[in-house]
Amino acid sequence: MHDIRWIRDNPDAFDAALARRGDAPMSSDLLSVDEARRAKILEAETAQADQNKAAKAIGAAKAQGDTDAFDRLRAEVADKKAQVALMQTEAKDLDAKLTDMLARIPNLPADDVPDGADEEDNVEVTRWGTPATLDFDAKEHFDIPGVIPGMDFQTAAKISGSRFVILRGAVARIHRALAQFMIDTHVDENGLTETQTPVLVRDEAMYGTDKLPKFGEDSYQTTNGWWLVPTSEVPLTYSVAGDVLEPTALPIRMTAHTLCFRSEAGSAGKDTSGMLRQHQFEKVEMVSVTHPDDSDNEQKRMLRCAEDLLERLGIPYRTVVLCTGDMGFGARRTFDIEAWLPGQNAYREISSVSTTGDFQARRMNARFRPEGGGKPEFVHTLNGSGLAVGRCLIAVLENGQNADGSVTLPEVLAPYLGGKTTLGADGTLI
Repeated sequence: MHDIRWIRDNPDAFDAALARRGDAPMSSDLLSVDEARRAKILEAETAQADQNKAAKAIGAAKAQGDTDAFDRLRAEVADKKAQVALMQTEAKDLDAKLTDMLARIPNLPADDVPDGADEEDNVEVTRWGTPATLDFDAKEHFDIPGVIPGMDFQTAAKISGSRFVILRGAVARIHRALAQFMIDTHVDENGLTETQTPVLVRDEAMYGTDKLPKFGEDSYQTTNGWWLVPTSEVPLTYSVAGDVLEPTALPIRMTAHTLCFRSEAGSAGKDTSGMLRQHQFEKVEMVSVTHPDDSDNEQKRMLRCAEDLLERLGIPYRTVVLCTGDMGFGARRTFDIEAWLPGQNAYREISSVSTTGDFQARRMNARFRPEGGGKPEFVHTLNGSGLAVGRCLIAVLENGQNADGSVTLPEVLAPYLGGKTTLGADGTLI
């Protein structure tokens, strides 16, 4: 959500920032509604004052026995009361219109975000690891012999339709081990607080984390109004909604491992094979709530937390900063980490780490008290994948594949797999 007062003072800067995202100027329309809203509020306040003044005069007229004045003033008060009620309703409607307009406008990009139209204009900032040179043709995850027994798309389609999968046996255990490894690392070494959250949330939580009103079609809603979370960013971030935090409470760093649900609206025909793009998947999320002065450094910290996981797993990756045309709606700056997938001969996204500034905090009224007193200020919120579990499974399987159909697994997973280090070609752990 944007601050209309800032837009009043900086209309050209606001439009210029939107233009960097490829959006048309909006300050004129916003300020027109804002001016009408403020004029209507002033008109209502003036009429209210006149009503109060006439109401006081009624008592004096009655005391003096002036029946004509009493009747005239009583009629005037009734008329003013109706006018005030109408004006207040009109002001409320204009306020709701302005709020809805502001809620549909994306966040403004940080000054250091590169300009660009789409993912082709993203800028690589770092690269780690060297993709292995294989002496055989690399397979995609779902075609690796050792994986096939544990990855069942046909039965999942029979139960739920396309873009679902059933994991069984060793593959299911590796998937679970990855999530446990991520959570343990975040809690024991990265200082995040493990959190179990609901996966059903109310409209307010989706709105406060900028998923509504514009992107409702990307999520699933139950018949009684709950939303299935697209990511645990929603409940984690919204946990501070309406709060006024003490400065000593910041930063708040949380992590959660949850199911996530996305309708994948608009992605028909894209990544239809395998586990890369599913309606239901698991993710380990990181969320930080910080002082505004600390949010840029916190984003770098969160990015390293995610990158470190891939390094421990031995997965080559590259990190890119998204250009203005490829950033998500609520992001002020986003770094994507892309893992190397030999089966696709390409780097594919496995984590996004974003700062929203005070964009979400304004929507959910999350603030902190400045040290030394003063008016509460909005916190900054950040979110990042640490990591997408299913996509990490893909990366582990494809990077560890061997010519005989087995998969060599990362050593860091051995404690979670009973000491086993290989997925055999027959689909069992050895």
